[in-house]
Amino acid sequence: MCVRLLSVAFLAFLAVSSAFANAPQGIPRELARERAAVISGVRYRLSFVLTPQAPTTSATAEIRFKLRSVSSLLLDFRDGIIHKISLNDSPIPVKMENGHIELPAARLRVGDNTVRVQFAAQVAPAGKAITRYEDRDDHTEYIYTLFVPMDASMAFPCFDQPNLKGRFKLQVTAPENWMIISNTAVENAAALADGQRRTTFGETQPISTYLFAFAAGPFRKLSGSAGSPGLYVRQSKFKSAQAEAPEVQQIAAQGISYLSNFFAQPFPFSKYDMVLIPGFAYGGMEHAGATFLREESVLFRVAPTHTDQLGRDILVLHELTHQWFGDLVTMRWFDDLWLKEGFAQYMAYQALAALKPNENIWKRFYEATKPAAYTIDSTDGTTPIYQDIPNLMDAKSAYGAIVYDKAPGVLKQLAFVLGPEAFRDGLRGYLREHAYANADWSDLVHSFEAVSGRPLDQWGAMWIRHRGMPQVDVTWSCDGNRLSRLSLSQKDVLGTAGIWPITTQILLDYGENNPVRMRAQLNQRTMEVPDDASRPCPRFVFANDQDYAYGRFLIDARSQESVMNQLGATPDVFRRTLFWGSLWESVRRADLPPRTYIALAEKFLQAETDESLAQGILSHAITALHRYVSDDTRRQFVPVLEAAAANQMAQSPDQGLRIVWFRGLLRLAETPAGLAKLKALLNGQLSVPGVELRPLDRWSIVTALIALGDPEADAALHDEQRLDHSGDAQEYAYVAEAARPNSGSKQKYFEDYLHDSSRPEDWIEQSLAAFNYWNQSALTEPYLQGALEALSQIKRDRKIFFLVDWLDAFLGGQQSPTAQAGVHRFLKTANVDEDLQLKILQVVDELDRTVAIRQKFP
Repeated sequence: MCVRLLSVAFLAFLAVSSAFANAPQGIPRELARERAAVISGVRYRLSFVLTPQAPTTSATAEIRFKLRSVSSLLLDFRDGIIHKISLNDSPIPVKMENGHIELPAARLRVGDNTVRVQFAAQVAPAGKAITRYEDRDDHTEYIYTLFVPMDASMAFPCFDQPNLKGRFKLQVTAPENWMIISNTAVENAAALADGQRRTTFGETQPISTYLFAFAAGPFRKLSGSAGSPGLYVRQSKFKSAQAEAPEVQQIAAQGISYLSNFFAQPFPFSKYDMVLIPGFAYGGMEHAGATFLREESVLFRVAPTHTDQLGRDILVLHELTHQWFGDLVTMRWFDDLWLKEGFAQYMAYQALAALKPNENIWKRFYEATKPAAYTIDSTDGTTPIYQDIPNLMDAKSAYGAIVYDKAPGVLKQLAFVLGPEAFRDGLRGYLREHAYANADWSDLVHSFEAVSGRPLDQWGAMWIRHRGMPQVDVTWSCDGNRLSRLSLSQKDVLGTAGIWPITTQILLDYGENNPVRMRAQLNQRTMEVPDDASRPCPRFVFANDQDYAYGRFLIDARSQESVMNQLGATPDVFRRTLFWGSLWESVRRADLPPRTYIALAEKFLQAETDESLAQGILSHAITALHRYVSDDTRRQFVPVLEAAAANQMAQSPDQGLRIVWFRGLLRLAETPAGLAKLKALLNGQLSVPGVELRPLDRWSIVTALIALGDPEADAALHDEQRLDHSGDAQEYAYVAEAARPNSGSKQKYFEDYLHDSSRPEDWIEQSLAAFNYWNQSALTEPYLQGALEALSQIKRDRKIFFLVDWLDAFLGGQQSPTAQAGVHRFLKTANVDEDLQLKILQVVDELDRTVAIRQKFP
């Protein structure tokens, strides 16, 4: 049913109470608009009783709100049981349909209204808004909430839409040895006679329902310097977390100071805590005043590189930025998800660049965001940054690289267009005007226009409302030793007639002499770059120096040979990174043979001193080996690269590079010599100097040995199980076994993925790559059809990012035309919704490219 029909059905319901049977599924935009027009002043008083191992929590809710006019009203609640409900002190019958409770017009009144509900909500290890985690190390239990985008109504009755903010007051009864953390500070804690404690929290500022949260269990608070945010961890990780905690708390404290000053807006809530949640579905979730962080993203399971540590800084700052962008000012609807996610990501880098000015943060921004964005934006499954979400039940589809990676890339270009002061002042005005309320993208654009005096309607239309991206090509020629012509042209990578407003910086390279940089604005199909004084003929030209612009910028044919010859001698690491990125994009477009890229990596990689760049080059070379070249070509290169990895792992002067090369060896090893080195690392005959391998490093070696059918793999598995008795080891062993190269094991795991509701979601998520190991395409291809047929179930039952991880694993594990044909046949014949079609089109693009590359360069 389309949005308009849903609206008609709902309006009919307003007029005739008996039409309640037409209550819509989910929360349609029209229902949300109708409610927001008449409801205000929402206040929730919630009380939960948490009992260890119980499948439900008994709870009560008191919901107060004002009405501007009276008609029957829908309150959202699904997946729970209502025991008793009253409206304005009078009992009403429990009438529920499609996740809504009817509040009859006869009992409502203009002005103040109160709903009181006694109910039960579900608690489970997976698939519920209130999640239970069982710590296998000390057999304790933790319970936490996760409500984005509309799962608050799985936990308690509410008006579950972002533009009906409410003030929350929470009370939790739980075992007395449990600590409860929520959005505000504890107001009162009272011991009860039965070994329980009742904890009451202060009332929140107005926040959206998805930003309300609590976590409960035997958490312990890590000490920090005076004034630093609180950091909580489960008790079994308390000792090991003490080494990591100071850096996390310090970067958060510095971030609060920087962002408060940058936004000219003090921290908007009464306190700020960070809670480490094991097996959390996301890297973090920005609940107002109480961010939940994935424990594994903060307490590294593998020996960390410097790049990993900076990535953790970005995560902490990203979630912190949300306290302003997302929590203080919240998008009206999830079609503007980029307003919180894109800005949080951009401002995390902005803050870290200021806090750590020597870290070349904008180079890392390019490495961490642009490739993912470009990969999606060049597929038929891409979407605009602004995504039309007719119903919040479809809001999961908005999450992905477009809002997390493209949006911050586009914002970087906007900051370049407007200049840093106008960009900053625009953000300040936006936050000031909409504090503790809601806004949409046009509000932000108008704020930028007001401070800059520049019209941004065309900019917004193309970059926010239009899907895809431009490819910018540079053409140049020389007359003798003078540059005679330089022009830029653009085209839509998806083949439409769209023309983007692009502002970029062009680099002319002159070797030992200073390069020339020119700012250029490309607002039409083609432009000549003006140059009053003719310049010397450059060695090469690059049209996106310093990565200010967003789009595909390939190195032109005239420049490419010069660039490839200079890769090892280019002193500017940012420029070097951009060149390697452009060359890799040429491989993916089947313009540059993958063998050429691998050969360049073999030639230059061992001399690369930048850790994150070396990691990226090595990762791309391994992808080319495993996906794009023939078996014969792979076998030609692998022994040389295995030896290089082992050598650099042992001899690189930089510890981070030694870890990078260890990880490279782990992915490269397939020859007897390479596998022998992995086994030597396990048994202690070989080591990474200065680096202690962590348990997950060792388990990853075991997984590789199992996947590659090494005759000593089972012995290695049993040895590791004997040595590692931690709770995490059970998950690691589950992941390792998923890599077994036999059909019986694959069938068992596939059934487990789809039918075992008690299996923790993060176990399945972590095992998907092992199940689809790079050398097992023939073994896993029979599961491709079933993986596609399960998408509707996965979309319904799993958390936001699981669906794309599932597709990436099953489609990414294939390289054959047969598999490609099967996916496209499914797209043509299966009855799946548009969102799933787009997701499949996004992911199958890599399989399409793989087949095309292998056919063009056999």
